[in-house]
Amino acid sequence: MANCIFCKIVNKEIPATVVYEDEDIFAFNDINPHAPIHVLIIPKKHIASLAEVSAEDGELLGKIQLAAVRIAELLGIEKAGYRLLTNSGPDSGQEVAHLHYHLLGGKFLGPFWSN
Repeated sequence: MANCIFCKIVNKEIPATVVYEDEDIFAFNDINPHAPIHVLIIPKKHIASLAEVSAEDGELLGKIQLAAVRIAELLGIEKAGYRLLTNSGPDSGQEVAHLHYHLLGGKFLGPFWSN
C-alpha cells in the first residue's frame, strides 16, 4: 500500500534497524520501545489488521510465529522469556494499519493483565 509506513520500511524507503528478514517476514526495532527489547514483526504482504486475514494467509501467520521464535533466539531471550502480541483495530490501540506483532523482552514483564 503506497501510504503505509510499514510498507515503506519493508521497501527500504524509510530507514529502520532490521533485526530479521526473510522472503515473507520483516522485523525491526520499535522506535518507541516499551521494553529493553521491542521488535516489530510484520508480513511483507500488506494486511491491514488481524481482522483482515483470510484462510490463504494461514501459512504466513505461522511463518510470523516461527520468525518470532528465531528472533528471540537471535536476541538471547528465548530462555528467559518474551511476550508476543498484536493489536487489531482502533479500540485495541493499533496505530499502524499493517498487521504487526510486538516482541517484547529483556526484562521481567510481569503478568500481562497487571500492566
